[in-house]
Amino acid sequence: MLEQVKKNDSDRAWVQEFLAEVELIVDSYEQPIQRPQNDREQKKNYSGKQKRHTKKNQVIVMPNGKEIVDVVVGETGATADINIWRKQRLSLLTSQKFQGDKAYVGEPLINTPHKKPRQGVLTPAKKRANKSKAQKRIFVEHLIRLLKIFRVAAERFRLKAKNYDTVILVVCGLIRWRIGAIARVSIKAPTN
Repeated sequence: MLEQVKKNDSDRAWVQEFLAEVELIVDSYEQPIQRPQNDREQKKNYSGKQKRHTKKNQVIVMPNGKEIVDVVVGETGATADINIWRKQRLSLLTSQKFQGDKAYVGEPLINTPHKKPRQGVLTPAKKRANKSKAQKRIFVEHLIRLLKIFRVAAERFRLKAKNYDTVILVVCGLIRWRIGAIARVSIKAPTN
C-alpha cells in the first residue's frame, strides 16, 4: 500500500493519516535458504531459533487482514524481529499504533501480550487480555499463511540469492491481487 503512493506526496500523506486512525498488526516469519558458502554470510543468516540459515520477512497489515500495508523482505536470519521493525517504523508516522506478538515486547508503540513472570503465573485477567489480543492479531497469521501457499515463499529458497527480494515481493503482490479479487467478487455478487 505504501509503495503505491510513494511517489505522490499528497496521496502518501492522506494514506498515512488514514492509517493513523487504526491499529496495524505487525509480524515476522522466517524462510529457510541454502547454506551460504562464505563464512561471514553463514553467521549473518544463521537463525538460532530455527537452527538453520534463514531470511526474515516482516509484514504489516490492516486490522481486518484484507490489505498489506508494508513488507520488509530479505533481512538476515540472525536479526531480531524488533530490530527489523525499528528500522522500518521511520517510514511511518510516529503516532501510528501497532499490535504485535511477544517478539515486540518493550516497544512503546506496539501493543503486546503480557509475559508470564519468571517463576510465576499470569492472573486470569491478564490471560483474558492475552486471548483478546491474540484474537485481534490472528489476521496477520492468516495472511502469512496465504503467502506460504506459494512454495517459493514457504520452502527452502533454491533460486539465486540476489532474486530473493523480487520473488517475495511478487508473491506479496499476487496475494494483494487475490485478496482484492475476492473482495470485488463478494461485492458484485447478486443479492436476493
